[in-house]
Amino acid sequence: MPTGIFLTFDPWINWGWLSSHVPLFEDALQQHITLTAIAILGGLVLSLPLGVAAHRWRAFRSPVLAVSEIFYTIPSLALFALLIPYTGLTVVTAEIGLIGYSLLILVRNVMVGLEAVPPDVIDAANGMGYRPLARLLRIELPLALPAIIAGIRIATVTTIGLVTVTALIGLGGLGQLILEGFIENFHTPLVVATVLSIALALVADLSLAGLQRVVVPWARNT
Repeated sequence: MPTGIFLTFDPWINWGWLSSHVPLFEDALQQHITLTAIAILGGLVLSLPLGVAAHRWRAFRSPVLAVSEIFYTIPSLALFALLIPYTGLTVVTAEIGLIGYSLLILVRNVMVGLEAVPPDVIDAANGMGYRPLARLLRIELPLALPAIIAGIRIATVTTIGLVTVTALIGLGGLGQLILEGFIENFHTPLVVATVLSIALALVADLSLAGLQRVVVPWARNT
């Protein structure tokens, strides 16, 4: 976005400027979606085994939750400051923070989902000769899906908001436009990027809600 823009009157949306800078917003939106998707997928890869382990071995639960809670309480700016000397102003720095912040939500929901599986169902699976891994994959995780998907919805919406903070290290997708619009006191990129980030969060949440209705139809009325 060009710097040094001086306007005698700055409307909330300068349609002429916006129409000539559509690719700028498309690129920012794509980066925002990419950063969010990587963070949620990375969070799931870590949270599923951690949540399962914390559910099966009670002694493992407190350390997992404690580490996740401590990470969640670290301010993003402080976390980036700690990481930059080692990972630089890169996507890796952003994703370490984003994945870390999603872990507490995802791990807890994996645990809640597994704990909600009725004991008689587990006993029946054991009686049918299911080994622990097969029981987990074919019985417990499918029944835990409502809670897991609910956690993914919360983590996704939260991460979309957190991605804007990575503008502080030169990334941030739509957050970069929000930051530049604020610094330059130019309303158009600030307002449009803010609206797009809110719309993205709404679309993501509704899409995941629709996915949940398809994947776990038995949980529609729960």
